[in-house]
Amino acid sequence: MKRHTRLTAAAAVFAGISLLATACAGTGDAGSDSGTDSDASTTGSTEGRVAIAYEGGVVVLDGETLEEIAEFDSEEFIRLNDFGDGRTISVTTSEGFQLLDTAEPALTDLVFEAEAAGHVVPHAGSTVLFDDGTGTTTIVDTDAFADGYDALPESTTYVADAPHHGVSILLEDGVLLTTVGDDTGRTGAVALHAHDDHWDVEASSDECPGIHGEGTAADEAVVFGCQDGALLFHDEEFVKFTAPDEYGRMGNAYVSETSAIVVGDYNDDPDAEGYLLNAVTLIDTAAQTFEVIDLPDEVQYTWRDIARGPGDLAYILSSDGRIHVLDPETGELTDAFPVIEAWEGPAEWQHPHPAIKVNGDIAYVTEPAANSVHAVDLTTGEIVTSVELHHTPNEIAVAIG
Repeated sequence: MKRHTRLTAAAAVFAGISLLATACAGTGDAGSDSGTDSDASTTGSTEGRVAIAYEGGVVVLDGETLEEIAEFDSEEFIRLNDFGDGRTISVTTSEGFQLLDTAEPALTDLVFEAEAAGHVVPHAGSTVLFDDGTGTTTIVDTDAFADGYDALPESTTYVADAPHHGVSILLEDGVLLTTVGDDTGRTGAVALHAHDDHWDVEASSDECPGIHGEGTAADEAVVFGCQDGALLFHDEEFVKFTAPDEYGRMGNAYVSETSAIVVGDYNDDPDAEGYLLNAVTLIDTAAQTFEVIDLPDEVQYTWRDIARGPGDLAYILSSDGRIHVLDPETGELTDAFPVIEAWEGPAEWQHPHPAIKVNGDIAYVTEPAANSVHAVDLTTGEIVTSVELHHTPNEIAVAIG
């Protein structure tokens, strides 16, 4: 069953933003001595290595063989994000964004300090870090560590009016898109352009309650999720998509920069127990349409379980243990192939449960119940290789250039 609703436009001037542009640098070691590595760490291609977080640490795997390259101690719960340079992974800790060099490999001493480190967004040559605890956006060159990890690079910062769980992205033309909110909630987004020592407001919208997540589709069309639909920024203006349900939350966008269609998760029940979802949104950023696609009962997933891959298709790792292939152009499921055993949704969002990340034609799938990671060829549905870890995998990131 498909549910469809057309957008309503929204563009209002947002005032009262406090902002700051600065440059900063820090010092740090090239790495720590807390890890172990093998001879493979210095041979062959290192781009595309896989990082797996577990309770108390992180392990680095070879992207082709899934051979364990190194293992490092860390905190009890950490999060992982690709930095965008084919080498660096951002490790979210209580201190901030710590940098993992997957090529050396080394869990370096370099940390972008943050009170509550949040989203990491690489795009168009810049990587943007968001500190939920202060509302600070930090912008650095994605290739800042091409010559090593001797010190933190120069950066530009923007500070929002109030701390909130937010996200920012820097576009090719220098426009900074960032969320707006405070400790009572999040309301929308603003587009800013840097001029000398300040930022000018280009456009804004306050029609995105609970704004969360972002994704950039073809032609730099950026979509944010809202509790009642989604928010698009394109051609220098914001456009609101209204969900067909009174509560219709999209929280994550799964995108391909060669496709105009954004696939989003979707929840129409604010009182639902657990984290499994059974519908997706399809947002055509060119036609400016918004659809909700109800999935078959057996296809259920969490925010960790959708990725875009070959052919700009969407690949859904379902609780039935199969990867279901969704064609965003039609909203139809076109194929499915078994990968792992059936699984149940997590009791808490931080708890280990299966996840999928894609690099080219290969999907990396975690199976916490078996302490395993699998590499799957999405063009054939075949499992290329699998590895059993010494720990239970939680989050996963791939170093993609």
